[in-house]
Amino acid sequence: MELATGGTSRQEPAANYNINLLHGDCLEVLRDLDDSSVDSIVTDPPYGLTTNKKGGAGVASISLESPYGRARIGTGNGAGGFMGQKWDSDVPSVEIWTECLRVLKPGGYLLAFAGARTQHRMAVRIEDAGFEIRDMIAWVYGSGFPKSRNIANDMQDADDAAAWSGWGTALKPALEPITVARKPLVGTVAANVLEHGTGALNIDACRVNPGEAVPGGGGLKGGATSRHEGWQRPAHVANEATQPHNAGRWPANLIHDGSDEVLAAFPQANGQQGSVSGAEPSSKTANAFGEFAGRAPSDPRGDTGSAARFFYCAKASKKDRGEGNKHPTVKPTDLMAYLCRLVTPPDGVVLDPFMGSGSTGKAAQREGFRFIGIERDPQYFAIARARLEADNDNQRKLDLA
Repeated sequence: MELATGGTSRQEPAANYNINLLHGDCLEVLRDLDDSSVDSIVTDPPYGLTTNKKGGAGVASISLESPYGRARIGTGNGAGGFMGQKWDSDVPSVEIWTECLRVLKPGGYLLAFAGARTQHRMAVRIEDAGFEIRDMIAWVYGSGFPKSRNIANDMQDADDAAAWSGWGTALKPALEPITVARKPLVGTVAANVLEHGTGALNIDACRVNPGEAVPGGGGLKGGATSRHEGWQRPAHVANEATQPHNAGRWPANLIHDGSDEVLAAFPQANGQQGSVSGAEPSSKTANAFGEFAGRAPSDPRGDTGSAARFFYCAKASKKDRGEGNKHPTVKPTDLMAYLCRLVTPPDGVVLDPFMGSGSTGKAAQREGFRFIGIERDPQYFAIARARLEADNDNQRKLDLA
């Protein structure tokens, strides 16, 4: 694995390197990349979590001239975003996402993290750039810390304070949404995949808990192949007898970190405990969702346990962040590797225009993908380079440009 680093925003990536780290403003750097030159974009961009305005003259902080209603959201003029960081004062502009659209191959996927209260602004700008919004993945974790203010502490009257004791201003953060967007296809999905290698999701490579015996479930009645259930076996074994298999469950749009706090929130959920004859009435389902052929006859699956088993678990290693990494929003490499694997074809190029400390690059490298990372902050750029070099030292000899 070879790595090239560019020192300025105008440096073009070296085509003969598997990893290209480019230092500069992402909008400028993106303009140097060729049309339809990357296979996927997996990124953790600024969330635009600007500081809330305090009350004052009894007038709500509404700007009628702002297209966003509240002036503090999406203006980029706040005092700073997450932890007072200027780079987080706004979500990325439509112009940036338009450049991302241009460099993606037709059908290429964009996965972009966002904050819970600014997800709408992130998704709208991505859509306004020309992407199709396909889904949203929820990343659920137990490490969030509530940043709530006890309003009783701001009351001078003791009786008022007692009456409002226990009331606060915020919930504990435990979820980050990931916008799943796709560049429009050329023709059908199949035609686009054959021409460009992009447009589909790598389901089998991202199945949940592969290697463990999963209760079987055959194809749908009448030989239908376009409908699936979370436990269904892969297509290449769908016509076999109803028996347990070890390919894993169908990936869902929810991912969790496996922490005790998160696991405790999942209920115990038994799988199918009775037989399916294939003759069960389905009129109500048909009225709600259109024609429904029903499942083929099957024996009880009989599985039991926490509902957490239906969803991918991305655990963070204690060493994952790396020594000296002071970036405030580092994502687990396992999580980023799963996302890269989901949307990137073999030997594909993953782009991260907001590289930060290099978690996406580290994940792409681990999965055998090529990578282009862009970062404007010199401190974070140095951290990303060091992390990728260290990861390479653990895998194979690295040649620096």
